[in-house]
Amino acid sequence: MSTRAALNVTDVERAELQLLVRRPGTPHGLATRCKVILLDEQGLTYAEIGAKLDLREQTVLKWRNRFLKHRIVGLKDKPRPGVKRTITDAMIAQVVRKTLEEKPPDATHWSLRSMAAASGVSRSSVNKIWRAFNLQPHRSETFKLSRDPHFVEKVRDIVGLYLSPPENAVVICVDEKSQMQALDRTQPMLPMMRGQVERRTHDYVRHGTSSLFAALMVKTGVVIGKCQPRHRHQEFIKFLNTIDEVICETESADTSVHLVLDNYATHKTPAVQRWLKRHLRYHLHFTPTSANWLNQVERVFADLAEKQLRRGVFTSVSALEKTALDYIDARNEDAKPFVWTADAHTILSRVARNHARISESGH
Repeated sequence: MSTRAALNVTDVERAELQLLVRRPGTPHGLATRCKVILLDEQGLTYAEIGAKLDLREQTVLKWRNRFLKHRIVGLKDKPRPGVKRTITDAMIAQVVRKTLEEKPPDATHWSLRSMAAASGVSRSSVNKIWRAFNLQPHRSETFKLSRDPHFVEKVRDIVGLYLSPPENAVVICVDEKSQMQALDRTQPMLPMMRGQVERRTHDYVRHGTSSLFAALMVKTGVVIGKCQPRHRHQEFIKFLNTIDEVICETESADTSVHLVLDNYATHKTPAVQRWLKRHLRYHLHFTPTSANWLNQVERVFADLAEKQLRRGVFTSVSALEKTALDYIDARNEDAKPFVWTADAHTILSRVARNHARISESGH
C-alpha cells in the first residue's frame, strides 16, 4: 500500500483556506474543496472525508492532487467561455476620466443617463463601472478645516485623554445641543402602509425651543443630560454643578476630572473661571475651532437627532424635552462607550492630506 504524499500546508495557506470556508460569499463548491484539504491535513482517510462532505473518494483524491500541483489556485474554478466583452478597457478608462475630470454641460455632476449618453455605453454599464471604482458623483459632503493656530497641540491633548487617560481621573465630554425646536405638523401624520411610506405635511408649527446640556462619561458611555430654556453661562454653571453631584457620588475625593469642551463663549466666562477655582480637581480641555468632531458627545447628539428628533412630532417644549431625556435614560440602561481608535498622528496626517488636496485643486 503506497503512502500518500504530504500536503505540507503552510500557515498562510491554512489561514486562507479557513477564511474561504467561513466567508459567506465563497461559492459552495470552492468552500467544499477547501474543507477537503483541511480535513485531509487532519489525517482523515479519503472515505472519512467523503462521508463528511458527501463526496466520492475519487473526487476527494482529485482535489487533493489538484492542491498538490497548483496549491489553492488549483481549487478554484477555471474561467468559463462566455459572451465576448463589449466594454473595452479604453471605454472604462473614458468613463472614469470623464467622471473625475469633466462635468456635463447642463449640470453640476454626472447622472447615469448623462454619462451613458456622453460615453456611448449603457446606463447599466456606467453603474457597474462606478461601483467598481467606488465613484458616487450624485453624492456630496461638507467639510471645514480648522484654522486654529494651536490645532496640533489641542488634538494631541484630547486624543491623549481618550487613548491614554491619566490615572485616577475621569474624562467627560461636555456640550450643548442648542435651539432644539418643538415642531408640530399642521395635519395628522399618515402612517406607513404596505406599498406606501410614512407621510407628513411639509409645513409645521413651532412651539418653542430648548437646549440640551449633555456630558458623556468616556470610560463607561453613561450620559448625564439636562434641558434648559437657554444656554448662557448661568445654565452652563448649573450643569457643571449637576456633573459635580454625580462625580461626588461615584468617585473618590482625590479623583481628577477632565472636561472636553468646544470654544463656545459661555465655557470661558469669568463666572466659569471662578467656579473652577472653587472646584480645583476640574480641568478644561478645549477642542480646536471648527473641530467639534473631536468631542465624543457629538456622537450622542447625532444619534438623538437621527432616532428621535428628525422625524418627531412635538406639541410642546415639554414634550420635546421629555423625548430627549427619555432617549438618554434608554441609552444609559445599556450604556457602551465609543471606541476611539485614531491616534493623533493618524488624524494630523489626514488633515495634512486634505490641505494638500485643496491646494492642488486650485480653490
